[in-house]
Amino acid sequence: MDKLMPIGVQDFKSLRRSGYLYVDKTRWIYPLLAEGYKENMKFPPYFLSRPRRFGKSLLLSTIRYLFEGEKDLFEGLWMHNRWDWEKRYPVILLSMPECKSRAGLMERMENRLKNIGEEKGLKLEGKEPAVLFENLIRGVSEKYSCRVVVLIDEYDRPILDNIEEPEKAKEVREYLKGFYSLLKDLDEYLKFILLTGVTRFSKAGIFSGLNNLKDISLDPRYGNIVGITQEELERYLGEEIKRHNVDLEEVKEWYNGYNFLGDSLYNPFDVLWFVDSGCVFDNYWFNSGTPNFLIKLIESGNFYIPELGNLVVGKEMMDRFDVENVRPEVILYQAGYLTIDEVIRSPRGGMLYRLKVPNKEVRMSLSDAILDYWKIVEKDRRGELEDGLYVALGNGDVEGIKGWIKRLFEAIPYHYHIKSPISQYEGYYASVLFSFFMSTGYEVRGEDVSRRGRADIVVLAKDKVYVVEIKTDAQEPAIKQIEERRYWEKYEGQGREIYLVGINVDSEARGVKEMEIRKIK
Repeated sequence: MDKLMPIGVQDFKSLRRSGYLYVDKTRWIYPLLAEGYKENMKFPPYFLSRPRRFGKSLLLSTIRYLFEGEKDLFEGLWMHNRWDWEKRYPVILLSMPECKSRAGLMERMENRLKNIGEEKGLKLEGKEPAVLFENLIRGVSEKYSCRVVVLIDEYDRPILDNIEEPEKAKEVREYLKGFYSLLKDLDEYLKFILLTGVTRFSKAGIFSGLNNLKDISLDPRYGNIVGITQEELERYLGEEIKRHNVDLEEVKEWYNGYNFLGDSLYNPFDVLWFVDSGCVFDNYWFNSGTPNFLIKLIESGNFYIPELGNLVVGKEMMDRFDVENVRPEVILYQAGYLTIDEVIRSPRGGMLYRLKVPNKEVRMSLSDAILDYWKIVEKDRRGELEDGLYVALGNGDVEGIKGWIKRLFEAIPYHYHIKSPISQYEGYYASVLFSFFMSTGYEVRGEDVSRRGRADIVVLAKDKVYVVEIKTDAQEPAIKQIEERRYWEKYEGQGREIYLVGINVDSEARGVKEMEIRKIK
């Protein structure tokens, strides 16, 4: 391939001058900057939330060099002939440091702000970061006799670094609340502000001091501002992928699926690693950061795992992240383990969002992480079960499916039923089975709604649909409920084979008492 993959390269200038691939996002950046830039207006402060490793740092770096007027870096890009390169503004780009305490945060911020000051030819005195930040903005504005652009990357990192210790996280949050509120008092010195991060704290929280903060996270105009669209993948990487005899549809199944009300997107980190590794499918993004805190949160909150496949939330839920009350569904969405599947207009007004697991990589990896944490089946044995179930589901092998599900329940150690917290709450067997179905990589829906009720689990495996009902200690066969309520009807006429799967579980024997699978003619 002619271009190097920019894995870990977050500086736009280094990327462009060193011959790395750049997927041109300037046409998506332009609407954010153009009007105020051309009319010499003051912009409102902007905020953008996206999952980790989704291109936020490179976005800020690109904006930096636009405002600084580095025209040569944009040669051949969409923005090159549309930007007024005569207008230049100084830029302060601050990436928030990792830390494990407020004291550590202040020390690292002091060093970073003083380093930025030196780059701008200013010597900042003192140690308090808030004072240094204020003096930096004032000093840069006075030196260049114009307003200043402020870009803050990973604004929430110091909070997330301490999220497992709520008191520390709250202390850091309160400090940052005061730090960011400085921007309000420095309005006369500021041209443009953009903050990026993973979480979206309520405006009444960490951003309460910023007037007119404009959250563009779910603004359709900026839905594609980071991430890679299908058209971009095929234009920039399509030939290289085809050279390895890899089907683009399979790449889409593995890594596409993120939606922020624009086009369906790929995570850039996945795609770049995939191509750089010779187009070998692997869990690149997920393996770059294990969500241990999230798995603990799911367990401690008795979160019903099948909801991962069919969760509907209001906009207020999407907007809120509170250290005092961390909701699993909120952090699952904001961190990128769930994404928007459908926008629903509420009968009372407003919007609801149906969420889904975005793609095969996340389905397999998240379910494996959950099963690893639960220690339901030894990892070396689980791979055989998952592979066997994958093949049986794809082939419509009824006896094979029965056999692998029975073996799954038989493989759960006796002591797990006694000691594991998840085994104590309702929906245990449905959660275990849902996680195993999801670990195959097939699309799995939980609590799947039809006009006559909800099916426990629906599995979409190639050209087949499996509608699953699980009953614990019930007298009548589980399949009877599917037949009576006709949960499968919504899948008729789609060209898929439809199978009804009824599973009766005996809690005392801790295994499958009866299982029936019937194909709809």
